[in-house]
Amino acid sequence: MGSLAKIFNRVLDPMDRISEVLFALIMVLTYTGTLSVATADHAEVRTMLIGALGCNLAWGIIDGGLYLLARIHERGNNILMFMKMRKAADPGAARRIIADALPPLVASALSQEHLEFVRQKLVQTAEPPARPRLTKDDWLGALGICLLVFFSTFPVAIPFLFIGDAWLALRVSNAIAIAMLFLCGYAFGHYAGLRPWPTGLAMVAIGGVLVAITIALGG
Repeated sequence: MGSLAKIFNRVLDPMDRISEVLFALIMVLTYTGTLSVATADHAEVRTMLIGALGCNLAWGIIDGGLYLLARIHERGNNILMFMKMRKAADPGAARRIIADALPPLVASALSQEHLEFVRQKLVQTAEPPARPRLTKDDWLGALGICLLVFFSTFPVAIPFLFIGDAWLALRVSNAIAIAMLFLCGYAFGHYAGLRPWPTGLAMVAIGGVLVAITIALGG
């Protein structure tokens, strides 16, 4: 399992992992948030758990598919940019195409000589494939997304499996969800260059608002 986690960490960037866990938390909280602990019996709790697990499994598969589409789009766009650069009318036009493909901050730091060096290196490279193709890492990334969404449901759902009192189970479940939201926000703040603690607290508030909106809209 450790080696599998290393593979997922390699093919999915931190924001991919954070956003998928957040998505899973919001989805499962829309189920636990609608449970009436005053009248809920074992059958209702069981139905809620099956619904939450099934929903996140379905959305994990969908998100994995969307991830694959995004990878195809990215590679296809790179191929089109490469071919456009090679067919440019003159080196200056080719350099502008390369600069437009770079992040603005990076492009602004490169001189025309640097861009020309890159252009010449690209001209010397082999022809790209005619069509974008998915790699093994892409499929592993899609699988990682699916598993992240699905398994992120369990910490919030587990209290309902082991605590017979629905009211207490919901309180423990909510506490776990708040802790997970905070950790996601903390990690987001770390990678985004924000202050982790305030960002973690803000993520708890934002997550609560999103869950309330989702429930209100019948999600």
